[in-house]
Amino acid sequence: MKALAAVRPRSICSLPPQSLPKSQNLRSQRFRVSSSLIKEPQSEIQAKQEKKGGVMDEVFLNLFRKKMVEEVGWDSGKPGYDGLIEVANRLMLKSPTNSHTKEAAVRILRSLFPPMLLQLYKLLIAPIQGGKVAAIMVARVTAITCEWLMGPCTVNSVDLPDGTSWNSGVFVEKCKYLEQSKCVGICVNTCKLPTQAFMKDYMGVPLVMEPNFSDYSCQQFKFGILPPLPEDDATLKEPCLDICPNATRRREFTRNINVQQCPKA
Repeated sequence: MKALAAVRPRSICSLPPQSLPKSQNLRSQRFRVSSSLIKEPQSEIQAKQEKKGGVMDEVFLNLFRKKMVEEVGWDSGKPGYDGLIEVANRLMLKSPTNSHTKEAAVRILRSLFPPMLLQLYKLLIAPIQGGKVAAIMVARVTAITCEWLMGPCTVNSVDLPDGTSWNSGVFVEKCKYLEQSKCVGICVNTCKLPTQAFMKDYMGVPLVMEPNFSDYSCQQFKFGILPPLPEDDATLKEPCLDICPNATRRREFTRNINVQQCPKA
């Protein structure tokens, strides 16, 4: 029996790959090649999409910063988003009042668009279906083009005062601009109030923005809804953030641990 086992030929399954019949070996190679060709384009497409998003974000950032620098007359030595925040801080410092800051921010927003585009949108699009079409369009454009500034955001539904609802809201998971600036005043005077005014006055779309200063999310953009009067806007009565460096220095100087309203808001 041992002698028979010794001379028994090995099965084809035990043969090494190079010993396989030529037809099977070729099929195996074709399978491996085909599998790699299927996987590689998917990864390449994903990489191209991420690269495209990064390139567009960089374009939007540079354009916005350029317009802000032109308004302020000063630029930071820091690159990228950090430099943008420093320019926003300088805008607050150079303005004698919060109203001046708001007006300057509105001019920056206007400079980002061709004048005729804003006029035509307000004249032709804003009145359609009582403003519904314009509000929904702006919400979608905001969610697509402003993630570089605010972070991840999604379009959602908002309830209108008349009991109806439109898909004209934008929810920001965690506002990068607020988190990086660390300042209620910068959020309110260079973003919330000027954006609300710009949308209503130059695009014909009412907007209310409701920042959440407890977790730095801009809880809701509500396109198509008028903002409250200043005396009724709780945002303008917000205390300084715990992370605000100016507030920390002020508390140390005054030795007052009580939470005070942000002086810039």
